[in-house]
Amino acid sequence: MTFQQLKYAIEIANWGSINEAAKRLFISQPSLSMAIKELEEELKITIFERTNKGINVSVEGTEFLGYARQVIEQIELLENRYLDAKPSPQHFSVSTQHYAFSVNAFVNLIQKYALEDYEFTLRETKTYEILDDVKNLRSEIGILYLNDFNNKVINKLLKESNLEFTVLFQAQPHVFISAKNPLAKQANVSLDDLDPYPCLSFEQGQYNSFHFSEEILSTLTHKKNIRVSDRATLFNLLIGLNGYTISTGVLSADLNGNNIIAVPLNIDETITVGWISHKNVTLSKLAAAYVQELEKVIQDYH
Repeated sequence: MTFQQLKYAIEIANWGSINEAAKRLFISQPSLSMAIKELEEELKITIFERTNKGINVSVEGTEFLGYARQVIEQIELLENRYLDAKPSPQHFSVSTQHYAFSVNAFVNLIQKYALEDYEFTLRETKTYEILDDVKNLRSEIGILYLNDFNNKVINKLLKESNLEFTVLFQAQPHVFISAKNPLAKQANVSLDDLDPYPCLSFEQGQYNSFHFSEEILSTLTHKKNIRVSDRATLFNLLIGLNGYTISTGVLSADLNGNNIIAVPLNIDETITVGWISHKNVTLSKLAAAYVQELEKVIQDYH
């Protein structure tokens, strides 16, 4: 087993693709595949499970990669300290549902550490992909919500993937609407109040289950429905069409301005937002620092 093989395995896990990893490493795909095959044979474990849709990190591979990352980090520290080598870029990835506070914390993390050389990834993505990213170590942290409706299904997937959920905060449902919406002056709104307006939600692609929806009450029918894939488009439609979306009520004026407001939704529900991580992997310093920034941002919002 060589340090190079460890780096190869980590790069494949980061990109979720042998093809992409080979490009990033500037080697051929057959050479990379052979290096990993030799590593797996030597260790007598399967690190990556090959499927028609690509590769997944196995349970054994998850544990191995956790140790491999720690070894590589220590080697880089030694090289930087004693060989006067150029510091390696800092790496960190997070996958999240479409929450402004997760972006705020990401910005604060980079500004606080004043990193000169880094490769960070922030994925605002679908619920199933958040689970898959953290399971396969493409992201150290995932951010999503639980409620009475999706709790059983999401927790089952967390258990099967050896992931754990840590509560970040609990919130009562709100709707995001334009500051010019006729409902904007109300102290709270009901579902009947919202009926004339377009309901906006984030599409979930291939895994379009009600339990993966980013919005509560996903089983309700609406006369006007619009699904979008990104937060900027959703907010533009809130303003342009007087639409609404159901969320936590946590909104950033710094990122979104004052054109969007949060109004309490008159319904007996609770949304529990939290972050997920892999049980077998110790959080890196940057991941732990990001969690601290998340907590600070939420405290500031409250």
